[in-house]
Amino acid sequence: MAANVVHVPTDDDTKDPNAVTDTATATPPTTLDPERADLLAALSTARSALTGTVRGLTDEQLGQRPTASALCLGGLVKHVAAMERSWLRFVVEGPSAMSFALPDGVTWADITAGTAREVPQWLVAHEADFQMLPGDTLAGILDDYAQVAARTEETVAAVADLSTTHPLPSAPWHEETGVQSVRGVLMHVIAETAQHAGHADILRESLDGQRAT
Repeated sequence: MAANVVHVPTDDDTKDPNAVTDTATATPPTTLDPERADLLAALSTARSALTGTVRGLTDEQLGQRPTASALCLGGLVKHVAAMERSWLRFVVEGPSAMSFALPDGVTWADITAGTAREVPQWLVAHEADFQMLPGDTLAGILDDYAQVAARTEETVAAVADLSTTHPLPSAPWHEETGVQSVRGVLMHVIAETAQHAGHADILRESLDGQRAT
């Protein structure tokens, strides 16, 4: 079965359902050592920049694609949450938390060309993260992101040493013998969140002229 793959990777009834909560950008605990606090503060700032781009939008607007790309604002927030969740699982579980296995007889060339006869489930889930699916709402997406953020802070506070490393899972975009430290994971998540916050800012301005930053 052919597949059109767009992305291959290299989370009170009185409450306003469109309101953007601040839970995902909570200030890191003051009991952390300075390096952990600084890294979590930088990640919180990047998250805030991203969630700020969806302020005041409807669920329908979150799924719109106002530029030439296939990206939508809701999908970007979903993707970044999933990315952070996956990498922090890697911190705890190692490479088993991030499997990029392919079905028998399918190659990376097939995946890249969009001609794979079978698409791995992890890639199906990855593609779904970039879309607003039936049942997705602004409130639900932001609640999930808030839970991811809280889990990240718990994990970073509990890990013994930021220099602890795990082998990277096998994938074409990873070095065969590559490893990643907890510190490196956090820096990667910060960089990717900030990059997608910039993408989201362009989408929001293209959507209704509103600038988030």
